[in-house]
Amino acid sequence: MSRALYSMAEWITRFAYINVLWMLFTLAGAVLFGLFPATIALFSIIRQWLKGETDLPVFRTFWKYYKTDFLKSNQLGIVIYLLSSIFIFNLFFLHASIGELFTWTSAPLLAGLLLFLLILSYLFPAYVHFDLPLFKTAKNAFLTMLVSPGHTLLMVISLGAFYVLVSVIPALGFIFGVSFSAFIMMRFAHHAFNRIQEKQQPS
Repeated sequence: MSRALYSMAEWITRFAYINVLWMLFTLAGAVLFGLFPATIALFSIIRQWLKGETDLPVFRTFWKYYKTDFLKSNQLGIVIYLLSSIFIFNLFFLHASIGELFTWTSAPLLAGLLLFLLILSYLFPAYVHFDLPLFKTAKNAFLTMLVSPGHTLLMVISLGAFYVLVSVIPALGFIFGVSFSAFIMMRFAHHAFNRIQEKQQPS
């Protein structure tokens, strides 16, 4: 029993630590340019943990991924910032014009926004799992989301449950809200990637 408690405390500490590193490195890049390198470093470390490499030097590894992927991840960030701005602008425009968002006229926009968010849920895991150009990474994220509805549903349910928990206990969000959310996405996406690769292998 004490060993299980120790292991739980160890994992809580790990998630809290990389959550702090994510915040610090995001700030180090003036937020705008630090957000995506820090997020990629976060997902990269979680992927290593899922592969069983739990004894890696966290700070040094985080810094290595942050530095190595700084330019490439910010190129991805520019695209995401642009698409997010388009969605936000259209949502504000619809709200200002109609007075409410949930109407039949806004259905295509909301459906597009939902699709965008679902692709994002796989995009960062795909980035750290595959060593591919950005376009092919986005394509893999989209195709994985399409062919893995079970993983996608479980991911959404798990993220929703965690959001409810954070709403009840806001301190949890500050301590490891980003890191644990990334773990949920990486866990289901990593399993989906492996399932697809197993099916593609000749029997």
